[in-house]
Amino acid sequence: MSTAIDNRPMSSEQKKVIFASSLGTVFEWYDFYLYGSLAAIIAKQFFSGLDAGSAFIFALLAFAAGFIVRPFGALVFGRLGDMIGRKYTFLITIVIMGLSTFIVGLLPSYASIGVAAPVILIALRMLQGLALGGEYGGAAVYVAEHAPHHKRGEYTSWIQTTATLGLFLSLMVILGTRTAIGEAAFADWGWRVPFIVSILLLATSVYIRLSMHESPAFQKMKAEGKTSKAPLSESFGEWKNLKIVILALVGLTAGQAVVWYSGQFYALFFLTQALKVDGPTANILVAYSLILGTPFFVVFGMLSDKIGRKPIIMAGCLLAVLTYFPVFTALTKAANPDLYAAQQKNKVVITADASECSFQFNPTGTVKFTSSCDIAKQVLASSSVSYDNVAAPAGTVASIKIGETAIQGYSSKGLSVDEAKKKDAEFKKLVADDLKAAGYPSKADPAKIDKVMVTLILFYLVLLVTMVYGPIAAMLVEMFPTRIRYTSMSLPYHIGNGWFGGLLPTTAFAIVAQTGNMYNGLWYPIIIAGVTFVIGTLFVRETKDVDIYAND
Repeated sequence: MSTAIDNRPMSSEQKKVIFASSLGTVFEWYDFYLYGSLAAIIAKQFFSGLDAGSAFIFALLAFAAGFIVRPFGALVFGRLGDMIGRKYTFLITIVIMGLSTFIVGLLPSYASIGVAAPVILIALRMLQGLALGGEYGGAAVYVAEHAPHHKRGEYTSWIQTTATLGLFLSLMVILGTRTAIGEAAFADWGWRVPFIVSILLLATSVYIRLSMHESPAFQKMKAEGKTSKAPLSESFGEWKNLKIVILALVGLTAGQAVVWYSGQFYALFFLTQALKVDGPTANILVAYSLILGTPFFVVFGMLSDKIGRKPIIMAGCLLAVLTYFPVFTALTKAANPDLYAAQQKNKVVITADASECSFQFNPTGTVKFTSSCDIAKQVLASSSVSYDNVAAPAGTVASIKIGETAIQGYSSKGLSVDEAKKKDAEFKKLVADDLKAAGYPSKADPAKIDKVMVTLILFYLVLLVTMVYGPIAAMLVEMFPTRIRYTSMSLPYHIGNGWFGGLLPTTAFAIVAQTGNMYNGLWYPIIIAGVTFVIGTLFVRETKDVDIYAND
């Protein structure tokens, strides 16, 4: 019986329902991405009590808070989805997420209500994360359980395109608002418009999802009285299921997640923060790469129906491991050739007593860097200058060498406030003048950006995303039985994407801040993707021919 069900052609009604599911997910991801795209502005609006560098990292941490709670959302809504049904569960998730996003658009800033502003913002981010924790699993399971047996990769890959389309839509709304009202007004109040407009998307999504039908696999299981009474204990309390959950996380979703976030989010942050490309230009170039790359989600989804899910996902992880360093170096050369030339010609080196060097992360704004090493590193970091570290004998005062020019550092310990301020201004001016003389630009020259090459490089990064992400939904659905599918697949997906992926920007920038080399943040996705490639290749089995109607 299951073969007949699996192979019957997709009816027009089923196609409409799957389209509606995908469209609703576009809106969900649009909501979620707004925050990431506007991280720099949100840092100024809600964390203005901190210095600029710490405010940006703290804004990324607030963004990450939404990712951290996603696995808990997967547990809560996954359980509901396996007990009461797919349709009603992810109708609830879209309402929670949509309202949370809308309220961000109305939230007073730090200047208006003080510390309450970032506290409420983080609470709303966590609500969004909880909702998204239940959203993806519901959409993926729902579509897979409607799809013909030999087209699950193709049909679920449409869900995969929605994440990129959501990012694209958010970028377009931001660019449209920026263009209409100007940069100054956008930074002041216009950034709220994309959040407030999302209420229209919410209303449309709810209307669409109310017209949907429950999945045939769940209806069949419910009619036979085989629904799980305790999906959490079945999924994670029984070793036969728990070991598959662990393999799905380490051997699939962790690597998929870091490749995804590197190709779409980190690439955008790298352009604007490290390479000093202006925001609108960076957003447009990322948007071009998404337009070119998005169809390949479906291409690789269809290919996975023929050759299997595993080889495509593993190939994407391996390519990321082998090519990230040369690709991001090429991105520097294309987006900011002056910076690239300066780095090649006049390397920057800090020579300092290692015991004087602290971790360059100050989220509370209360730590005052007073050692010569910390002061030197902070000045270079604030200018987004990549540098090497050389250890010096104990007690040595730190120095900065820019090409052949050496600048002696200083320690502010024991100096009065006025003396420290004067010394700080003199030191910063000296470093800035020497950086300028050595060819280090304060920002990327728009006339020198090779936009075609930048777009092609970003397209390659998106192509890797489509390889690891296109087949993943079908594979996760096929790894677990119907009765605990929603719960079991949601948790590894959201630990992978919420923790390993969502924490990538923050972790990568912290690594860069500590080591001084702007490329060192890439070690994080490279190591994670490498582990996934090894574990996945050795221990994860192919799933494309699995009967998903089985309840064993």
